[in-house]
Amino acid sequence: MTRKIVDVDVLVTSPGRNFVTLKITTDDGLTGWGDATLNGRELSVASYLRDHLVPALLGRDADRIEDTWQYFYKGAYWRRGPVTMAAIGAIDLALWDIKGKALGVPVYQLLGGAARDKILTYTHATGWDLPELLDSVDRRREQGFRAVRAQSGVPGLDKVYGVTKGAASYEPAGRGAGPVEEDWDTSAYLRHAPKILSAVREHVGPELKLLHDVHHRLNPTEAARLGRSLEDVDLFWLEDVTPAENQRLLRMLRQQTTIPLAIGEVFNTVWDAELLITERLIDYVRTAVVHAGGISHVRKILALAEVYQIKGAPHGPSDVSPINLSASLHLGLATSNFAIQEYMGYDPLVSEVFRPSYRFEDGYLHPGDEPGLGIEVDEEAAARFPYAQAYLPIARELDGAMKDW
Repeated sequence: MTRKIVDVDVLVTSPGRNFVTLKITTDDGLTGWGDATLNGRELSVASYLRDHLVPALLGRDADRIEDTWQYFYKGAYWRRGPVTMAAIGAIDLALWDIKGKALGVPVYQLLGGAARDKILTYTHATGWDLPELLDSVDRRREQGFRAVRAQSGVPGLDKVYGVTKGAASYEPAGRGAGPVEEDWDTSAYLRHAPKILSAVREHVGPELKLLHDVHHRLNPTEAARLGRSLEDVDLFWLEDVTPAENQRLLRMLRQQTTIPLAIGEVFNTVWDAELLITERLIDYVRTAVVHAGGISHVRKILALAEVYQIKGAPHGPSDVSPINLSASLHLGLATSNFAIQEYMGYDPLVSEVFRPSYRFEDGYLHPGDEPGLGIEVDEEAAARFPYAQAYLPIARELDGAMKDW
C-alpha cells in the first residue's frame, strides 16, 4: 500500500521562545511532527517550507523517507546551508514519526534497536561569579545530573554570551528589534576561566563530568593557551574553542593540548565536518539533528565519525523544540558511538504546546517507547503564543570592532 501525503502545515508558535513546527498528514490519517526551528532566523525556514517544499511534498509517498530526503537535497540545486537543512530536517523527522506510528514502534527500533539502555545527558550551570556558579552546579547535581557545563562571567564585563550579571538563568537569545551587542575581552577571559574551572573541579571532586563552552571566541593560538591551562581540570570537553570555519588551523591546536574538543553545532552537513572527522581534529561532533537535515543525514555523519573513533554529542538547546530532542534521543539510543545529549530543559509554557514521552532519571534520558517519535503537539495551545522577533547576541572587541567568531 502506498501511503500518500495529503496535507502539510507549518506552525509558528512562541511559548516562551519561538518554534517552527511541521505537520504532515497522510491519506490514512497518520500525522507526523517535525521541528524546523532555526533560532534567530525562524521565519526564513517557515517561508522556505511553505513557499517551496510543501507544494512538492503533497502527493508523495510518505514511506519513502530516504528518497524524499535526496529529492529535496539534490533537487533544489542549491544545497546545504542552515535554512535548507532545517527545512529538510523537519520533513525527515515528520516522516520518521509517521513510519513509526504506522508500524506501531518507536523510531529507535527502526534504526536497528537500542545500542544502550539510556543516554547520558548534561545540563548548564551558570553564575556570574564563583559562589553563584558553585551554587548552580550544586543545584544541578541535586537534580541528578552527572555531567554539567559550567559558564561564568568575566571581570570587567557585564554580559558573556548567556551569562548576565544579576540574572539567574542562562539565556543567550533576546527579544527585540535587533541583536544585543556585548563587549568581549579575550585577555580577561583567558586569565579568569582557568581559575574558575579549577575551583569548580576542586569543589565537585573527580566524578562529575565537567564541560565548558568558549562559543567560538578564540583564535587557535589563544585556544591552545586555554587548553594547556586546563589540562589538570580534567574536562569532559572544551567546546567551540575557535570558529568552526578555521578547521585546518585546529591541526596546530591538536599538537598543543590533549584536552577533548567538541565542535559542530553550526554544521549542516557531513561536508562541514568531513575534515575534522577524517583528520580526527575533534573528539565529539555536535551537529543538531534538525539543523543537519534530520535523522537520515545525522546518522551518516555519526557513521563516518565512528570510523575515526569520534563520538556524537548533538546540540540540544532549549531554542529548538522538544521534537528535535526526542528525535536526537531516538538516534542516540540506536547509535553505538553516541556519547552524551545536551538537555537544558524548557520554559513551563512549552509543555502546554509540546507533549513528549521522553523521560529523565538519575542523569540519563530515554526517548520512551511510544510509536514514532513519541511526541504530540497541541495546535490550539500553539495558536495562543504568537511569534515574537528574537536574536542571538553579537560581540564586539573593547575597541568597538566586531569580534571574529
